[in-house]
Amino acid sequence: MTTIERLVYMANQIAANLATDEDPAGAVAEHIALFWDPRMKKLIFDHDSGGLSPVAAAAIHQLAQKQNGG
Repeated sequence: MTTIERLVYMANQIAANLATDEDPAGAVAEHIALFWDPRMKKLIFDHDSGGLSPVAAAAIHQLAQKQNGG
């Protein structure tokens, strides 16, 4: 498994575990912001959303926009 495949897998697992949260994408984004190394976040931001669940993709999109000042 490549590094990006591992990160996609991890993001999807986090999304599955937080699926019942009031704001699942927000919860996933918060988890990734708090616990992922900056290098991990850069890799997942640079990756297209291929393989990501809808919730994980939304979380990554939220984080990428926040990081880019949007």
